[in-house]
Amino acid sequence: MNDAPRHDEPQPSDPTIMANPHDAYAPDWLTGSGELVAMIRDKDWSQTPLSPIDQWPQSLRTAVSLCLASNFPINIIWGAEHTQIYNDSYRLCCGDAHPAELGENYRLTWASAWPAIGESFERSLNGETMYLENQRMFLRRLGGALEETFFTFSHSPIRAEHGDIGGLFHPVTETTATMLAERRTRALRDLAAIFATTRDEADVAMRTMEVLARFEFDLPFALYYRFDAGTATYTLIGAQGIARGTHATPLAFEPHATGPWSFADALSGLRTVEVEDIGDILMGEPCGPYEEAPRHAFVIPIVVPSAAQVPVLIVAAASPRLRFDDDYRSFFRLLGVTISSAVATVRAREDGHRRAEALAEIDRAKTLFFANVSHEFRTPLTLMLGPLETVLSEGALSPSQRDDIDIAHRNALRLLKLVNTLLGFSRIESRRA
Repeated sequence: MNDAPRHDEPQPSDPTIMANPHDAYAPDWLTGSGELVAMIRDKDWSQTPLSPIDQWPQSLRTAVSLCLASNFPINIIWGAEHTQIYNDSYRLCCGDAHPAELGENYRLTWASAWPAIGESFERSLNGETMYLENQRMFLRRLGGALEETFFTFSHSPIRAEHGDIGGLFHPVTETTATMLAERRTRALRDLAAIFATTRDEADVAMRTMEVLARFEFDLPFALYYRFDAGTATYTLIGAQGIARGTHATPLAFEPHATGPWSFADALSGLRTVEVEDIGDILMGEPCGPYEEAPRHAFVIPIVVPSAAQVPVLIVAAASPRLRFDDDYRSFFRLLGVTISSAVATVRAREDGHRRAEALAEIDRAKTLFFANVSHEFRTPLTLMLGPLETVLSEGALSPSQRDDIDIAHRNALRLLKLVNTLLGFSRIESRRA
């Protein structure tokens, strides 16, 4: 046999072998130009429970190849230590957990979400394929703070060469933006729906707080201040998510007051005022559904056209577990517009009722006046007609005198007829006919 080395085989002196010993098998199946392809190729997997990459079983290589070739967010969870390997699209779901998450235990990375995903994970390890749609969970992926998120995902078992379950195939898609938009739209829709049947401004306040209390994940707390013309102050008539009468929830304040929520700025500028770092205002007062306190709030003036004074001020907090972005700010602006429309509608309705009542009162006064005048006219007319008829019946009158008295008698009868007609009309209007 010829033991001389072949020219197409890498020689021990070949510098490519010494450059990266972990690449011995990678070029055969680990292909692509993405960031995660390079990271997986360069990572020293011997320092993880998976062992060096050239010792991976074919089932794992196939799963990872499918993962990296897909544009859909996919995570491969493998082995007894549940080690993670994912693609570039899945990296966007990781936030600050990347790149430490690559090669880390799945249980450790997603510990904060375990109440939501733990059962699905465990059942998949026992051979079931699990699918959860729009699952709400809390993740620590941005600066370590908990964030409310929604995901649709599945856990599917991967069979290894020996037939047992080697790991899980875990495709996911984040639906946080969609679910938050639907939830906030539902809040505004519910507000608009109840306002269609509100009776007065006090009813608007009561129903507003009832609806806002159902959406505490977007509005940890809310305050409803209504202007009292009698005292020329704004009075707290509604609060949800926080106690009344604290430093953050004064029971009343004057329109020129500046604190604690920059009331004067909102009233003078007729604009929504954003208040940041509200911890000093809350002073440790518990509020909202979470342990951590809100960090942002809005003072929303409820502006009504032609109103001499802003009738309502709303103070609403933003959730500490949601991203404080433009979409969230727009929700607060729309909240103010919706309540403003309700107050304006109720005021217009009340003005209409007052005008109708005033007109009805005028009609009643007119009817009473006609009835009284008619009675007052009938008495003297009756007294006038009696003597005239007596004189006409005696006959001791000259022709000219008879003509004059006859004219007076005929016109008195005509006037009596008109008075009777007026009296009958007044009885019809007063519904006594």
